[in-house]
Amino acid sequence: MTQNKTAEEKLYSDEKLDTSAYYCPNCGGQAVFDPKTQKMHCQYCGGMFDVDNSTKVTEQDLADLLNHARVWKEAEVYQCKSCGAKEIINKQEVALTCPFCGTSNIIKTEDLPGLKPQGVVPFKVDKEKASLIAKTWARKKLYAPKNFKKSANPENIHGVYNPVFTFDSETQSNYNGRLGKTYTTTHMVNGRPVTQSHIRYFNINGNINANFDDVLVQASSNIASNVLNSISPFPTNNAPTYKSEFLRGYSASTYNKDGAVCWKEGQGIIKNRIENQILARYDYDVKDYVNINTAFLKNKYKYILVPVYIGHHKYKGKLFNFYINGDTGKITGKTPVSGLKVFFTVLLALIVIGGITALYLLFGD
Repeated sequence: MTQNKTAEEKLYSDEKLDTSAYYCPNCGGQAVFDPKTQKMHCQYCGGMFDVDNSTKVTEQDLADLLNHARVWKEAEVYQCKSCGAKEIINKQEVALTCPFCGTSNIIKTEDLPGLKPQGVVPFKVDKEKASLIAKTWARKKLYAPKNFKKSANPENIHGVYNPVFTFDSETQSNYNGRLGKTYTTTHMVNGRPVTQSHIRYFNINGNINANFDDVLVQASSNIASNVLNSISPFPTNNAPTYKSEFLRGYSASTYNKDGAVCWKEGQGIIKNRIENQILARYDYDVKDYVNINTAFLKNKYKYILVPVYIGHHKYKGKLFNFYINGDTGKITGKTPVSGLKVFFTVLLALIVIGGITALYLLFGD
């Protein structure tokens, strides 16, 4: 029977994950992936080397995902190829930097638990540009304090490859429901016109067929789904097949939400889109209910790593995180809010509403 070892025991045992590092064929120095050139760049001699991205990732049968996708939460030891140092890591890590010598190490795919990444969307935005995007974005925030805008300086920016599943599905749905259209009537009360609003309901039913391509579902709890959705889309349809070279110089992790969970979330996204397509067929103001029965056919999936920059702005001792799409530069996040600016905005709105009300009372008759 295998005995569970403590972190300290693991560090001094012979059990370790195998990692690989990319060395320059010219000088032997460490090379990392350069977003600007889409090539490997030696940090020592400046040499540039091509990365083959001609082969694109293809969809796989969903049954394979549901049968084999599991979640691993164990920790293991890796040994740095450059300096030999050992470090405890989570098995969900794919790419990491040695804390002792700074070498970018990649866990070999044969040692990764669960599904292997099928594709990678490489970084196209470099760290310098990401910093400029974050600074410009912060200075344009309407309700941010003036002092924050002046001193906005993004800190601790690092690039990570985030795991996602994408789903394709052909759907057939039938539906029924009840919608309502508002209308008004006017009648006299004590010699004054009184207008009332009403709803005229009508029943709906029908069928709808819809195909969905690359519906993206976050497969990690490290970044919130709404955050990833805010900086989407990512070009997952044109993603190159997985190569560890793309990860050099970045961190990366594998999924911690299994295939069944992600597919269920994907179905929820698809169902919402189907309902929106149905409602777009009708002229209505009120939804009473809509019942939809959907069959999901010819379901496919891809498991891909997508690029995200994570960093923060610091203001009055607090950190305000931001997230940047490493392919497009799209950004989302939080900034401090000036209470004074919000107060004057609300005050102005009340003045405008009060003025309109006064004009109605004066000239409404």
